[in-house]
Amino acid sequence: MANYYTDHPEIGFYLNHPLMARIVELKERNFVDASIYDYAPVDLGDCIENYKQILDITGDVAANIIAPNSESVDLEGPHLENGRMIYASKTFENLDATRKAGLWGVSMPRRYGGLNLPNAVFSMLSEIVSAADAGFQNIWSLQSCIDTLYEFGSEEQRQKYIPRVCAGEGMSMDLTEPDAGSDLQRVMLKATFDEKENCWRLNGVKRFITNGDSDIHLVLARSEEGTKDGRGLSMFIYDKRNGGVDVRHIEHKLGIHGSPTCELTYKNAKAELCGSTRLGLIKYVMALMNGARLGIAAQSVGLSQEAYNEALAYAKERQQFGEKIINFPAVYDMLSRMKAKLDAGRSLLYQTACYVDIYKCLEDIARDRALTPEEKQELKKYQRLADAFTPLAKGMNSEYANQNAYDAISIHGGSGFIMEYKSQRLYRDARIFSIYEGTTQLQVVAAIRYITNGTMLANIKEMSESEELRVNSEEFAAALLERVKKLIPIYEEALANVKALENQDAQDFLARRLYDMTCELVMSLLIIRDAAKAPEMFAKSANVYVRMTEEDVFGKSAYIKAFQVSDLENFKAEKTEE
Repeated sequence: MANYYTDHPEIGFYLNHPLMARIVELKERNFVDASIYDYAPVDLGDCIENYKQILDITGDVAANIIAPNSESVDLEGPHLENGRMIYASKTFENLDATRKAGLWGVSMPRRYGGLNLPNAVFSMLSEIVSAADAGFQNIWSLQSCIDTLYEFGSEEQRQKYIPRVCAGEGMSMDLTEPDAGSDLQRVMLKATFDEKENCWRLNGVKRFITNGDSDIHLVLARSEEGTKDGRGLSMFIYDKRNGGVDVRHIEHKLGIHGSPTCELTYKNAKAELCGSTRLGLIKYVMALMNGARLGIAAQSVGLSQEAYNEALAYAKERQQFGEKIINFPAVYDMLSRMKAKLDAGRSLLYQTACYVDIYKCLEDIARDRALTPEEKQELKKYQRLADAFTPLAKGMNSEYANQNAYDAISIHGGSGFIMEYKSQRLYRDARIFSIYEGTTQLQVVAAIRYITNGTMLANIKEMSESEELRVNSEEFAAALLERVKKLIPIYEEALANVKALENQDAQDFLARRLYDMTCELVMSLLIIRDAAKAPEMFAKSANVYVRMTEEDVFGKSAYIKAFQVSDLENFKAEKTEE
């Protein structure tokens, strides 16, 4: 029987990530839960086995329920009845299966009914669910909104809402409005305090809300009258049981048809303040978005895996000119690049997730006791790394998902354009990944300060000399490492050339090229590390990915070196009268 976890041992490989032991140590806090809950682990080995069991269950549900339902869900999609969103028929089956399997609220502490899973393992679950159906992954993975409520809500709110999510109730984050897309400072949904009822009331419209008719909403609203920027925004909790919110419209989208995208009208809806006023955008939404971006990185890796699987299977079977097409250089070049992007992107995903885990665990511990000076330094280090790596993981994996889905259709040829083949659905589903929760261009904006201030250059140099990459026992990996090391001065020179232009427009124009080179160098080092440990899984991908990185770094650095500020005029679109 198929299993989306055990069929892909590359996922389980990252349970042995160098940071995993520290994550478990922090997450389990000396395994104190073992004396309270009979299902809690007693040591590191027991904990990893628990993770494997949960992943195995998820892989089974994904392969044998969610994936077989995916075509029907794509064709039917959700619909609107009397102001309520109704899921596609098979989506209800998916929800029932994941609830019965205990796959909701999994990141929450056991005292609320959760499984206390770290972010890295949740990302593995997200990858697996996405490989089966990226649209359903949207619905399921939005349970991670509860992390923000847990982090910033009161204990009373935790007790009230977290057990409901652990029991399988859905969530949404209601941020976007008709006039506030990427620029969330323009949010105008109004929040006013009702003195008589001792609650907040919400009025206005939200647009493009994924899973918008969910049970529990986190809502960004303007609580400070007369303000027009982010400092007037607060975060609220809306409970569907209280009424006051209707679905006005469900968007008809190119892909992810199973994921309902709703326009909502708030009419005097009762809500609770989450955290403090004025911090909704500048603190709480930033935390929410970073979690969502990591979730999309996992979603992207899952779809990339499925696109590769479909392309590989077709290439093995399809025969032209008396030979299987997998033997054609043009085809196996595409397949090798797809696999290299998949493996390198997955390594970046779990590296980032592990960084997030360590600092989030330390923040959680700090709620109960003072951190030691060493722990404070550790928190600061890994928070900085998480902030720097998250836009890399989201941006590059979402782009790779699009590229791999595109190449899967190319390998299928004309059949890939036919609706009966899965590759067309993967292509349609993937397109949104590099748009929502911040376009790739916005990921570049988020990452570029870490690039131009030298933080990422220092990280790359440190990674290239780390103990993990002392790979003398694997000659092929050592040789690849030396090739990457030769690229670092070229990258450093390109970085200096961009900064020397001393022109913001020029630096913004070239930022994507610096971003791409940064990501590719980081991923080259990560995939070499993985290949040294498991050459049977990653040696080919490491070889291909390093060659791709050389191709790109040489080309982009040459472009930057020849660039002049005056060149900008050649790229500007024709001016139109305002």
